[in-house]
Order: sequence, then C-alpha cells, then structure tokens
Amino acid sequence: MIEAQTAQTPDRRLAPRPLPAHLTSAAGLWLSSSAALPLWKFVSPLWSEPGRRLRALAQEIEAFGVEQVGAALDAEIAHRTRAYIDGLEAYRRHPYRRGAAEVPVRWQEGTTRLLDYSVTEAGPAVLIIPSLVNRYYVLDLLPERSFLRHLAGHRLRPMVVDWGEPGPTENGLGLGGHIRRLERAFAAAMRLAGRPLAVIGYCMGGLLALALALRRHQQVSSLVLLATPWDFHAGRETQARLLGVLGDWLSPSDFAALPVEFVQGLFFVLDPFLGQRKFVRFAGLDQTGEAARSFVALEDWINDGVPLPIAVARECLRSWYGDNAPGRGLWEAAGTRVCPQQLHRPALVVIPARDKIVPPASAAALAAVLPASEALRPALGHIGMMSAVQAPEMLWTPIAEWLTARFDTATPRPRRRLDSSRARS
Repeated sequence: MIEAQTAQTPDRRLAPRPLPAHLTSAAGLWLSSSAALPLWKFVSPLWSEPGRRLRALAQEIEAFGVEQVGAALDAEIAHRTRAYIDGLEAYRRHPYRRGAAEVPVRWQEGTTRLLDYSVTEAGPAVLIIPSLVNRYYVLDLLPERSFLRHLAGHRLRPMVVDWGEPGPTENGLGLGGHIRRLERAFAAAMRLAGRPLAVIGYCMGGLLALALALRRHQQVSSLVLLATPWDFHAGRETQARLLGVLGDWLSPSDFAALPVEFVQGLFFVLDPFLGQRKFVRFAGLDQTGEAARSFVALEDWINDGVPLPIAVARECLRSWYGDNAPGRGLWEAAGTRVCPQQLHRPALVVIPARDKIVPPASAAALAAVLPASEALRPALGHIGMMSAVQAPEMLWTPIAEWLTARFDTATPRPRRRLDSSRARS
C-alpha cells in the first residue's frame, strides 16, 4: 500500500540542543573574557603565532588603558548577550514550519520506511541511506534546496531510507540488524526499479551503504559516499579513544537508546561556541528574508534528532572510535568483514574540505582503499553539502551526472581524481 510521508516540527523551546550546554558555554566565554583582562600584563612571551597575537593585544591594552578597555569589553559582552537572546527568541517565533511532503511510501518495516522521490518511475534508481542519528530530511530541506528533488530533476529515481524514530524492535538492533533491514529495503527498491541500483550513503549512512553494497555486489551499479569516515583515528586519535571508553561505560540495562541530548552533546563538544556565534548572526538577519528562512529550516532539522539504539551506540563508540576497526580493516557487520578492497564497482568519495565533523583525512582513507574510486573535494562543510546555496552547483549536479554516466556499468574504471574545480564549472 502507498501512503504519504508526513513531517513534524520539533519543539523550538528545547533549541539549540542541548540548550543548557549552549547557554553555559556562551556565559563561560564572556565571563572568562572579563576575568582574563586583569592578567594582561602577565602574558607569556610565547614564540608562536598565538603568542605574537597576545603580545600585540597586550600592547594595545596598555596604550588605551585597562579601565577604558574593560568598559568597552563589558559593553561588547552586553551587546553579544542581548543579540544571542534576541537570536534565540527570533528563531522560536519565526513563522516557518516544514510542511507535509506528499512522498509515496513504497515499503516499510517497523519504523523504517522507503520514500520514493521520483518524478518519473522510468528513471535509473538510486537508494540513499542517511545516518541513524538524524532524520533524513536534510536531504529535502526546502522545496528549492533539496538534494533528493535535484536528483529527480536529472531523470534519476531517488528512493531514500527514512529510519524514523526507533521503537522497541529497533532498540534491540545492532549495526548488523540495521544492515539486514537495509538489504530488505534494497530488495524492495530493486523490485520497483527492475534493474541494478546506485547507492548513496551520507556520513554514518555511508558505512552502512558500503556494507550493503558489498553484500549486494552484483545488484549495485555504483556507490557514492558523502563525508563517510573510515580511519577514525585520523586527526583525532585522542578524542576517538575517549569516545571508545564512553562506549565501554554504556550499558543496555541502563538505556534502551542513547537520548537525543546525549547524542547532540557529542556534536556540541566539537565546537562549544558555535551556538553563540550562529544565533548572534541570526539576530542580525532580515527575519522575512530567505537567509533567515533557510537558517530556521536547517536549525529545525538539527534539533529534530532521534535517539540512537544502545547496541548501535556501543558498537560505534567501541569498535569504530575506540578500536578504529574500519581503518584497520577489522570491522565486521552482519557476520561479514567489511572489506572495501572487494568492491569492484565505480565509487565516488565526496570529501568536503570544510568538514568539522568527519576529518577529511578520515574520509580520504576510504577513497584510498576502494579499487575503482574517484574523489571529489568541494569547498563545503559536512552539513553544508546539503544546505549551502552553492551545493547544487558544486556538488549535487556533479553527483547526478556521475551517476547517470555509470548506470548499467559493471566494469571498474581506472582510478582518477575528480577535482572540485570541475564541480564549480
């Protein structure tokens, strides 16, 4: 039976999540600035770029006088505090609400659904797999800024996995259980398409997509991996090992699923002052303009997270981050070792140059071991791949053209680099 996909708007009173952490970090930043001012005379003469800047700042303070600088600092802190609160309130009052998208549901198992974004059912089919920790609709953020609709506009048939919010059955599944469910979604998409599928995976969804492609090797025409981590110790080994310890601490007897605030807190620590910066900037926007509407749409998605089943959380933290099993070639899922070297299908690995969530070196490690891969390095961020104004030209169109050129192609192509400058042309 075909039914329509609907959308829900998150409670903005909780945003940005985790709200206490965002408020505390902003207050800590401002209070520490005031507390540090009297210590300007004790700046250590470090022979480094930060040391040079501190010495230059100390000289400016001395030239203007500490009392005058202190008064200006207090005024600036008061201004930023007001702007931050104004930005939060403007976000909560903004009239934008995500509407219900009339998208057919082609298959469902538990809370997992297969949504069909096709304009014509005759187009080559693409299965898109998002992460388990965020809702899929960042791929369909706004009517005029939708990766899924962009693919459909290029005569492809995009079908996206909507994981939904996990229920009791999903909370009992590990990564292997989710991959097996993906196989059933893939089979449903194959029945609809009647031909091999391309597969796209985004971030954590890229790892699931790779495992799926290896299990359905003969039925996959090509693979696109968007900001997919592989070497989890690349650039952040200490932090990754700490997350592995956290995975040891989690117990299924304490949690059925990792709460949204906990998951969001892991992203928060990557940039504790991001919330302060972006809401201060939002306060200065024309609240009736497109920039404000885009901000609200994206912020609603960010704050509309879902809990992560505890078995998945433990495996990700312990195996991926703690042990770096994928990067070491030791990751096993659904009873099979995931060996990208065995995937002899064309693969496009997208490594966003401004990614602060997945270090580019982590994603590049996967491109290096896929036998028939190309790399695309757009000047975008992790989320900007789906939300930036430049994303359609820089990324979405090159992906659509790459997919179209490789449908029904089973012969691996020579390795070459797809330069990001081509995506801009």
